[in-house]
Amino acid sequence: MAALAVAALSARSLAEQASAEGFDVVALDLFGDVDTLRASSSWIPIGRPGTMRIDEDLMLAALCKLSQRGDVAGWIPGSGLEGQPDVLQRGAALLPLIGTGHEAVRRVRDPDAFFGFLDREGIAHPPVQRGLPVDMSGWLIKDFSGCGGWHIRRAGALGESGLQPSDCTHRYYQREMPGLPMSVTYIANGNDTQVLGFNQLIVRSVGARPYVFCGVIGPVPLPSAAADRIVADLRKLVRAFGLRGLGSLDVIVDGGTIMALEVNPRPPASMALYGARPGQRAGRGARTGIVSRHLRACLHDELTPWTMPPPGGIVNGSEIVFAPRPLRLDAAAARRLAGLAGCHDLPAEATRFETDDPLCSVTGSGADTGQVRVQLDLGREAVLACLETVP
Repeated sequence: MAALAVAALSARSLAEQASAEGFDVVALDLFGDVDTLRASSSWIPIGRPGTMRIDEDLMLAALCKLSQRGDVAGWIPGSGLEGQPDVLQRGAALLPLIGTGHEAVRRVRDPDAFFGFLDREGIAHPPVQRGLPVDMSGWLIKDFSGCGGWHIRRAGALGESGLQPSDCTHRYYQREMPGLPMSVTYIANGNDTQVLGFNQLIVRSVGARPYVFCGVIGPVPLPSAAADRIVADLRKLVRAFGLRGLGSLDVIVDGGTIMALEVNPRPPASMALYGARPGQRAGRGARTGIVSRHLRACLHDELTPWTMPPPGGIVNGSEIVFAPRPLRLDAAAARRLAGLAGCHDLPAEATRFETDDPLCSVTGSGADTGQVRVQLDLGREAVLACLETVP
């Protein structure tokens, strides 16, 4: 089987899923953590971890290098590239891109195009505007070129954060709304979609950032009317923007009110909830694996039937653990982390972290979201306990 490149801020999940299906994986990301290296035949850095941004020059240089190998079938763009359609375009000219194309990404991540479409189709969303609100209380400032919630600030703190209202064409203001942050994980072929499941998002305040993505739990049940409405809206978005492969639609659910937030037109963190678990193998060349499904949808317009998990089944979850203070992971602490059950994205020894840098992730399973959250809380506490003696 030809090699497959996967590129993201953190490529661990994509690399593990592809490896479990028998692909020879080349991973491109910022961290090069122990898990990613284990799942990949080679790794290429495409940025510095502390920046939380993919470096365009490093990314294109990596793809150019891979294009010269002759055995890499293509590359799958993941998190961190949804805000860089120019990189997607230039990268696709070097090596076949397997995912949503650059023009579709450009349009679905353009605030005017996206929210304009929602308004025309009657799809509910929080109030948005491009100009500076007269009264900034209750407004968030967002950037469609960002990901993971790192770009979100409260508009009232605009001056304090140094953000300017016109320094990015992807920036907009959105009313802060109550509700449960959720997502739907899908695979699309540009015209239709197969929904894998619905998820609860773990979102917390990290420093001055009020809504940072910290994890995901799923699958979770939704009332049939709510689920049908979300799927109908998703199908409209897929057709209108030509979405392909794995992705997610983020929404806020407040009782019977459902509001769309954004589309992530690339493999989301929630994909791991529906693929092989870490350490499992899906069988070499398995056509039922989640990465194989992504490839067939992108390359052959094929959507393989998927049975959504019934209520009462196992619920899985993962959560990112952030560094509580500046620290340098020594060999003993690295070994302690590696020995924790359910700990992933393991950093190598001698790795330096600043406060609020992503440190690792923990996973948990249970009969419902409550049990999963308990498992994730215990996992997070175990990780932090490992760090108590690290200078």
